Amino acid sequence: MKTQKYAVNQYLIESMLAKVKEGEIAIPEIQRPFVWDGTQVRDLLDSLYQGFPVGYLIAWRNPDVKLKDGSTASGKMILIDGQQRVTALTAAVLGEQVVNKDYKKTRITIAFHPVNERFEVCNTAIRKDSAWIPDVAPVVNGDIKLTKAIKHYLEANPAADEDAVEEALSALTDIGKKQIGLIELSHDLDIETVTEIFIRINSKGTVLSQADFVMSKIAADQLYGGPLLRKCIDYFCHLAVAPEFYGQIKENDPAFASSDYFQKMAWLRNINDDLYDPAYTDMLRVAFATEFGRGKLADLVSLLSGRNFGTKQYEETIAEESFGKLATGVRAFINETHFQRFVMIIKSAGFVSAEMVRSQNVLNFGYALYLRLRAAGVNESLIETYVRRWLVLSILTGRFSGSAETQFEADIRLTYEPDFGAVLSWLEQAELSDAFWNFGLVQALEVSATSHPLFWVFVASQVKANDKGFLAKDVTVRDLVSHLGDIHHIFPREYLKKAGMARNQYNQIANYVYAQDSINIKIGSKAPADYFETVCGQCEGGSLKYGAIDNVDELKANLAVNCIPASVATMRDSDYEAFLRQRRLLMAAKIRDYYFSL
Repeated sequence: MKTQKYAVNQYLIESMLAKVKEGEIAIPEIQRPFVWDGTQVRDLLDSLYQGFPVGYLIAWRNPDVKLKDGSTASGKMILIDGQQRVTALTAAVLGEQVVNKDYKKTRITIAFHPVNERFEVCNTAIRKDSAWIPDVAPVVNGDIKLTKAIKHYLEANPAADEDAVEEALSALTDIGKKQIGLIELSHDLDIETVTEIFIRINSKGTVLSQADFVMSKIAADQLYGGPLLRKCIDYFCHLAVAPEFYGQIKENDPAFASSDYFQKMAWLRNINDDLYDPAYTDMLRVAFATEFGRGKLADLVSLLSGRNFGTKQYEETIAEESFGKLATGVRAFINETHFQRFVMIIKSAGFVSAEMVRSQNVLNFGYALYLRLRAAGVNESLIETYVRRWLVLSILTGRFSGSAETQFEADIRLTYEPDFGAVLSWLEQAELSDAFWNFGLVQALEVSATSHPLFWVFVASQVKANDKGFLAKDVTVRDLVSHLGDIHHIFPREYLKKAGMARNQYNQIANYVYAQDSINIKIGSKAPADYFETVCGQCEGGSLKYGAIDNVDELKANLAVNCIPASVATMRDSDYEAFLRQRRLLMAAKIRDYYFSL
């Protein structure tokens, strides 16, 4: 027989808010900041006033924890669904400030018209109109007694119907007595079960990640600096994307601005590079891997709760130690030297644009590897080589395309080996054999779409080698990638479409090359044999039309660095498949040389 996984209880609104205020129910700010607008808060109050249901809240009870003195502390509940509703009630009923989507503290003030029984977001006109009570909070929460509120309103509106006003204001004060349902999930449920219950109940289709649960645990902690740590994670990730946010933190959150965390991330205010913009999931994954040697965030949730995996009990000392280690990992993550050097390593491998690395897990593990090797005292130049190679190896083999967490955990354990160079060498022998380079990679290159990771590895190889763009004399591939140059079809798309070829044929990555817009436009829909006739003419003293290459040796060199067979100069649509086969072989060979040069 299946045991009940939850309990459903009804609470008075005022009782629920009291539990939140006293910390018995923690609002983890999973969806931070408060994203509702004033009209949504108004509508929530109106629904309660009318006696309409406002949905259930869902909370997950923390396990009871064994304290250091041997006693037991009961776990508080963490709200995992209903944050916006509870925050709205806290703002409208208790009159507390909320942090809006711009990370500024603000008051959402709801007004009430007793005669018309209407709620509205307060504005200047309403404040000047005596027919409105401009702020319902003092009335609903009892700061202003009902009899006094009625008296003041009737004095300001002597023509109003006394009985109707009394009835309306009485109903207003009863909002706090309305009930709201709370689904309390058992503390012994695992994350997967809690997530499934959440999805089944939540009709909005929202999905909570394991990182959301970690953030919940951090935010709900009051003993080991959890709220400050959560802010650090949240603010860093926001600041990495929007450096101008620095001033808002300083202005709107002076308590955090005076913290050690804020000083350590202040360098971001001058950085506009978006090569590695981590979200909180990324930061948690890296910090957990580097400090705990684990990869599954569900384990971090358990450790922050104090779980002893051996006894299956929950202990305060484990929770304290886990918060300390996580904070250490976060500090290492946000360290300017660490972060900037890792970004430099990515760029030194030829990945100079954010679009070139499509897998965030590749970057996450690369950073975790960098931090682990640095902590182990490995020589800096060796670290750079190892990280560059691991990044490219991971992309070439699709290392994190399956069960990323499982792979992450297995790989982070490898960083604890005494000689990581030997580990990497063994992995190269196993996964990057001659068969991979000569057959596997060549076959894998038979794919369409510029978004494919292998295309970007090829581009990175060109960037690292400082290769010139297609038919360019001076403009490099790096220039074109960095300044939005055009990805050109060597056999023009329109030309192949007219020959009856489908999208997956003309968009083969072996048909792509970086070129200047001006060259691409002039080529138009001409066959290679046609436009190369003019290019060859340029090399024999003819006028320049396609780029600035004006001698045969430069042309040969340009085709070579772009992995284009010289025979392209005479090719038409009937030669297209043969061209693709030849170019894939050349691209694979270039990628191989590139990898071993890292």
